[in-house]
Amino acid sequence: MKTINKPQTTNSSFAKYAWFLLGYNILVILWGAYVRASGSGAGCGSHWPACNGSAIPSFQRYETVIEFVHRITSGIILPMAIVLAVMAYRNFPKGNLVRLTAVGSLAFVVIEALLGAGLVLFGLVDKDDSLARALVMSAHLCNTFLLLANLSLTAWWGSGKAQLNIKSQGPLMWGLIAMLLSIVLLGMSGAIAALGDTLFPATSIIEGLRQELSPTAHFLIRLKLLHPLLATCVGLFMVLMLGLASHLRPSEELKKLSQITITAYASQLLVGLVNVSFLAPIEIQIFHLLMADIVWVTALISVVVALAKDVPQKELEDVTVYAESVPEKSLSGVKLIKAYVEVTKPRVISLLLFTTLAGACIAEGGIPNGWLLFVITIAGYMISGAANAINMVIDRDIDAKMVRTSKRPTVTKALPSRDVLIFAFTMATLSFGMFWSVANLLSAMLSLAGLAFYVIVYTLMLKRRTWQNIVIGGAAGSFPPLVGYAAVSGELSVLAWVLFGIIFFWTPVHFWALALLIKDDYAKVGVPMLPVVHGERATVIQIMLYAVLTAALCVVPFLQKDLGLIYLVSSLVLNGVLLSQCVNVMKNPERQKYLSLYKFSMLYLALLFTMIAIDRAQGI
Repeated sequence: MKTINKPQTTNSSFAKYAWFLLGYNILVILWGAYVRASGSGAGCGSHWPACNGSAIPSFQRYETVIEFVHRITSGIILPMAIVLAVMAYRNFPKGNLVRLTAVGSLAFVVIEALLGAGLVLFGLVDKDDSLARALVMSAHLCNTFLLLANLSLTAWWGSGKAQLNIKSQGPLMWGLIAMLLSIVLLGMSGAIAALGDTLFPATSIIEGLRQELSPTAHFLIRLKLLHPLLATCVGLFMVLMLGLASHLRPSEELKKLSQITITAYASQLLVGLVNVSFLAPIEIQIFHLLMADIVWVTALISVVVALAKDVPQKELEDVTVYAESVPEKSLSGVKLIKAYVEVTKPRVISLLLFTTLAGACIAEGGIPNGWLLFVITIAGYMISGAANAINMVIDRDIDAKMVRTSKRPTVTKALPSRDVLIFAFTMATLSFGMFWSVANLLSAMLSLAGLAFYVIVYTLMLKRRTWQNIVIGGAAGSFPPLVGYAAVSGELSVLAWVLFGIIFFWTPVHFWALALLIKDDYAKVGVPMLPVVHGERATVIQIMLYAVLTAALCVVPFLQKDLGLIYLVSSLVLNGVLLSQCVNVMKNPERQKYLSLYKFSMLYLALLFTMIAIDRAQGI
C-alpha cells in the first residue's frame, strides 16, 4: 500500500532550527550594538559589501576586526533564512501561518542588510550626528523588531502552538496591538538615546542632566531625556493590557507569559537605571538591549496566545442578573448617551476631577491659563471615566448581585461589554494624547499610572482577595492632584507628594464609611471589605486611625513652609471636625452617623484642597 505524506502542522526539527535562528539573530544584534557603542562602525571605511575595498581586509585596526566580524556573522543569516523558508514550505500546508512568517523573516533579513549598507555607504557611522543617521537607526531598530517577530512566530507556531483567531476579538486585540507598537516606539527612542550616549558621553550624571535640559543642546542629547519617561509610560500600558488580557482571555499559558514579560520589563527598567547611573558603559548598554529583545519576544508571544483560537473570550460570557432585571433593548439617541455617561461614574469622578484642578491651581499659585485648564478638565474626566468603565466590565458579575449596582448598563446589557471597552480605550488614548500634547509627558504618564493602578492593582488583584484592598488600591485615587500639578509645573515637588499622601490616608476614612452602609451588599457577593471580614467595631477603629494619620500629615506643608496661616487655620478646623465625626461614630456606631461621616468626608477634601489653593495664591 502506498504511503501518502500528509502536510504537517508541527515538526520538531524545524522548530529547533527556528528557535536556534532566533537566538543567533539576537546575538548578531547585540554584536551590532557593540559595533556602534565602540565606535567601530567605520571600521571598513565607506565600502560595502567589501571591507576597506577588499574581500579580506588587513586587520591592523581593532575597529576593522569588530566591523568585519559583524558583517560576516550578519551575512550568514541570509542563507539560514532561505533554508528556514524552504523548510516551512516543505513541512507545513498551504494557509499555515508558519509559511508566511518564514518568508517574512527572509524579507526582513534582506531589508536589514540594505539598511546596514545604507548606513555605511552614506557615511552615517562613527561620529556622524545627523538627523538622517538617527532616522535610519530608528528604521533599523524597527526592522530588527519585525525580523525578531517573524522568527519568533515561526518558531512558536512551528512548535505546534495554536494559531491566530482575529475574527470577533474586539477592542482587546487593538489594545494589544497598540501595546506592541508602543514597545517598537520605545525601542526606536532607545536607539536614539544610545546614539546620544555614544556621540555625547557625559562625565557625570549632573553634567548629563544639565546637557539634556539645555535648550541649545544637540537634539540627540535632548531626546535622551524622553526615553525614560516613555519607558515608564510603556511599562504602565503593558501592565494594563497584559493584566486585562489575562482576565478577559483566561489561560494559564498567557498568565505565565504575561508574568515573564512584566518581570523582564521591570528588569530592563532596572538595567536602564544602572546604565544611566554608570554613564552608559558598553557592557550595560548591550545587556539593556538584550533585555529589550527578550521583552519584545515575550510580549509578542503573549499577544499571540491571547488571540489564539483555543482561548475563550470572557467579555462575551453572559452575566446572570440576580436583581430580576432583563436585558434592555438597544438604546439610541439621548438614552444611549446617558448610558455611556453612566459607565464613567460621573458622581465618583466629580471629586477626583476637583482634586486634579486643585492640583493645577496649587502648582500655578492661581488659575492656570484657560486652554490648559480646559484640557486638564476634559482629559482628566476621560482618563478617570475610562478606568471606571473598564472596572464596570470586570465587575459586572458581582454588580449584577448588588442592589446598588444591578441597574448598571453593563449588567442590564444596555451596552455590550465590547462597546464599553472600545469606549474606555478610546477615552484613555485621547486623554493621554491631550495631556502629552498640551501639557507634558509627565502628566500623561501619571494619568496612565492612576488608570493602571485602579484597574490592575485594585480591581483585579486586591478587591476580591483582601480587606486591605481599599488601603493599597486607594492610591489610585491619589494620582489626580499629581496629574494636575505636573500638567502645570512639569515636575513634582514635595508639596505635590504631600497632596498624594493626604488623599491616600483620607480614602479609608471616606470609603469605609460607605462600606459600613452597604456591607450587606458586599457580603452577598463575597467581596472582603473590612466591615464584612472584621465587623463594624474594627472598621470604626480603623477609620479613626486613618483620620488621625490624615490630620497629622496635613501639618507637614506648614512645617515645610510650603503653606501659610490661611491653610493652617482652615486645616485645623477641618481636621477637628473630621476627628469629632469619627469620635461620634465610635461612640454611636449607627447608620445615620456613618452617613454623616461619609458625606462630610467628601466636603472635607474639597474644602481642604480649596484652602490649599487659596493659600498658595496668596503666598506666591
